[in-house]
Amino acid sequence: MKAIVIEGGERLVGEVRVSGAKNAALPALAATLLVNDICRFTNVPHLRDVETFRALLENLGARLQWRGKGEMEVDTSNIKGVTAPYELVKTMRASILILGPLLARMGEAVVSLPGGCAIGARPVDLHLKGLEQLGAQIVLEHGYIKAKAPKLKGAQIYLDIPTVTGTENLMMAAVMAKGTTVIENAACEPEVEELAQILVKMGADIEGAGTKILTIRGVEKLRPVVYSIMPDRIEAGTLMVAVGITRGNVLIKGCRLEHLEAVVGKLREAGLEISPLEEKGVRVVGDHGIRSADIKTLPYPGFPTDMQAQFMALMTLANGISVISETIFENRFMHVSELSRMGADIRVQGSTAIVNGVARLSGAPVMATDLRASASLVLAGLAAEGRTVVSRAYHLERGYEDLEGKLASLGAKVRKVDLDEGADKLG
Repeated sequence: MKAIVIEGGERLVGEVRVSGAKNAALPALAATLLVNDICRFTNVPHLRDVETFRALLENLGARLQWRGKGEMEVDTSNIKGVTAPYELVKTMRASILILGPLLARMGEAVVSLPGGCAIGARPVDLHLKGLEQLGAQIVLEHGYIKAKAPKLKGAQIYLDIPTVTGTENLMMAAVMAKGTTVIENAACEPEVEELAQILVKMGADIEGAGTKILTIRGVEKLRPVVYSIMPDRIEAGTLMVAVGITRGNVLIKGCRLEHLEAVVGKLREAGLEISPLEEKGVRVVGDHGIRSADIKTLPYPGFPTDMQAQFMALMTLANGISVISETIFENRFMHVSELSRMGADIRVQGSTAIVNGVARLSGAPVMATDLRASASLVLAGLAAEGRTVVSRAYHLERGYEDLEGKLASLGAKVRKVDLDEGADKLG
């Protein structure tokens, strides 16, 4: 088992570039199922989740090849399978994204109910309800979703919750359906808009991307694309917190502030200086002390749930008390107990965490429980006195491309080790 070892107390200084967005790359790969040809993507992050999705598509008959750093070629001209087995799906919730496009192309799909981070119930009933409205027949059997539809038909769909993967799944299912589909209360996240742009470049007819109402007019056929994946806004936000928690000064390249308005607003409230420098990037300075700030996670454009744990790590060292409310997932405070092991003063009351800032954190052995929790523990370790060992580093590898390498390039004393090879690796 791999772990991240951090010797805390180093100020981050220098330049770093944000990788492509995991949550944009995975839907893009799923969309290739709609094309009987070869698509090419650049700025694809090399992540555990991307490799899992690659295996998922290859299991269906696709051929995926890395053509260079961040460049991936996807050949879906020989898709024959319709089953996404449990062995591949269990580690990653985004696997559900193949359901819609596979159903649209093959007329049927058999997909295991998905797994992923243990951050609470994230049911797929809205996906299934929407697909049924498009004409699919769906049964749940032995842990699998079995869907059939010789030809999908346009429909009026209202999502009770603006689910990101639900919106993406239904959008991909509808692009070649007969007639017009309207999805109301759609998710507005930048990654959803990015998928819509990819589909439009493929020849789809979609209006309203980035708004709560999507109108999709079905087309007969889609064509292959060459497309560069957007930068990862969550990685950018995580790097900003890293600068703030270490009182650093870093130029972050490839960062789109328009996707991070809620996060940037709260980080500025917490005392960080965040300045766009035209084409050069974004300058983040954190040497003015950390002030307490309250956050409440909300669907985009609100404060993202995927930044909650990282912001909490910052607030553990703030001057004052901050209140963090989690409204998206009911079990996303599992990092609290681990931060407390490092000396944080946090009290949880239902879906709210009250963080009383302390003067310092102490390095300790801690365990990652999910992707963003792992990032929060690494951030805390950067500022803590002494050594922090974050076990279960595979969580971090799911969504951050070489985060430890990027932090090390900025002056952090951080490295990845294999705990299975013995305690001497920590020396």
